[in-house]
Amino acid sequence: MCRMARKKKMRHEEYMKTQELEDRRSKTISTVQELSIEDPDELHKAEQSYGDSWKKRGGIGAFMMAARKWDRLEKQVENHNYDVFAAMEADQREEGILDDIRDLRRYLFLIDAEMCNRASQDD
Repeated sequence: MCRMARKKKMRHEEYMKTQELEDRRSKTISTVQELSIEDPDELHKAEQSYGDSWKKRGGIGAFMMAARKWDRLEKQVENHNYDVFAAMEADQREEGILDDIRDLRRYLFLIDAEMCNRASQDD
């Protein structure tokens, strides 16, 4: 079930406890939250150009889109003994490894959102 759907079902007290836990997040998890806030804007920009072409060929096409991005990422890190951090430090290009990681994360968000939307249609 999607997080938003779960929150709707939570009682107010449970939601408040969840909020308290969120206030004690680590720096890494706080950064994850910040990144997840930026992603919808970037996805919206891409959607203006590409529409929903990422799912045009169904689930197989969506998987292959993510797999191609993973393959590209894997190729870039293999020369660094699969140390993604070392590879990122060595690759400072704007379209480098970090860009591929962000793209992959956003593709996975799209797939996740599609399944959430399908589940909410069944409710």
